[in-house]
Order: sequence, then C-alpha cells, then structure tokens
Amino acid sequence: MIKEIKNKESVLAIIITNDFCQNGVHFCTPDDFSQQLAYMKHPKGKVIRPHLHNPVKREVFLTKEVLFIKKGKLRVDFYDDEKQYLESYILKEGDTILLAGGGHGFEVIEDIEMIEVKQGPYAGNADKTIFDCSCRKIIKED
Repeated sequence: MIKEIKNKESVLAIIITNDFCQNGVHFCTPDDFSQQLAYMKHPKGKVIRPHLHNPVKREVFLTKEVLFIKKGKLRVDFYDDEKQYLESYILKEGDTILLAGGGHGFEVIEDIEMIEVKQGPYAGNADKTIFDCSCRKIIKED
C-alpha cells in the first residue's frame, strides 16, 4: 500500500508499506518535490542502461527526509505547520516513509534499525525547530 498523510491539501508524508508490490517504476511523489521517491520492481534480466546525471541547479527550501525501516517498529507523530498534533502512524520492518512537510516526532516501539536519507549539507541548529507536544491520540496501523 502507498499511503499519503495529508493536512488539508498539503502532503506531510508518503508511506510505502512493506507489502506494496507493483511491476515497473512507480513514482510516489509529484514532479515538483525536491526529494523524489519511487518504488521499482523488475524481472531478472531487465537492463537499466548506463547513465550519468547531468548537473542541474536546484533550489531547496525545505528539507525532506526518507526513512527506511530495516528492523523494529517506530511511531511517527504528525503535526501541522502551527505545531498542532494531527495523527500518528506506526511503521514496521520493511516500510519506507518520505517526510515531506509539517512537523514530525518519533517514539521507538521496538528496537529499531533504520536508514535516513535527506538533502544536505546539514545546517546544524538552523536546520530544525524543536517543540513540545504531548497530545498523541490517533494511532493508525495498517
């Protein structure tokens, strides 16, 4: 399954669950996202021709990050741009999430191994605003 977490019309996250399966290349993100996320499934023998990526100047205003859950369970809490809690979702082994907007926080439910990919370079303290909220209510687990 591919699930979008939205606040009104704004995409906060895109989740590709471990059980999603579709032949070919399936882009999950709109073309204007600064971080692109695609699922790919090809049969044995498929050839992807050698290629280089051309230098293309891009302007990035908001860090988007992708988490790959290798092992364990992670609760993700979603917030709007005003730091108001919206909902939570539990990610499991094999799930992938693109965090695309709004705010987010995490709680490790089971010991976790995950990989994070995001745009760089890291801007240190200027990269994020930390805030408090203890209003987790709506847990979704598909």
